[in-house]
Amino acid sequence: MIFSAVAADVTARGILLSCAALVWVIVLVRIVGLRSLSKMTPFDFVMTVALGSLVAAASQADDWVKFSQPLVAMAGLFAIQWLAARLRKSASGFEGLVQNQPLLLMRNGKILHEALRQSRVTETDLIAKLREANVLDFSEVRAVVLEATGDVSVLHGEKLNDQLIEGVRTAS
Repeated sequence: MIFSAVAADVTARGILLSCAALVWVIVLVRIVGLRSLSKMTPFDFVMTVALGSLVAAASQADDWVKFSQPLVAMAGLFAIQWLAARLRKSASGFEGLVQNQPLLLMRNGKILHEALRQSRVTETDLIAKLREANVLDFSEVRAVVLEATGDVSVLHGEKLNDQLIEGVRTAS
């Protein structure tokens, strides 16, 4: 016999429980919205990591309590994320607690070394992002912004609309 009854049970349980957990995540995303899994704030990033951990816990459960607890925790995470999104819109000051402010790393062809130091971004990493954005000369760069999500935006061309960097902080 190639498979014992235990091996078949473990295999079936792993497949069925992981599929059920993923279906539950899809249901929650459909209810709360796709925005739940974006990485617009550090809170969103943590939510995504925690959700993955809970799916793993649910797929490895060996009884119904150990399976249902991660599912309830997932619903709780979505509820907290939904509440946090509402508070960000309505409660002044709350957004500052959960949202990083974008930081200007480069302006009008000049690298802002103090901003690089504060953000722990190396000049090598910055130059790699410039290459990814097809920048051929520093003088083409109007601004480089380390976004609240951790992404780097490279704005280059002949002119920059100041609205594009409104709310972006500079290193102090």
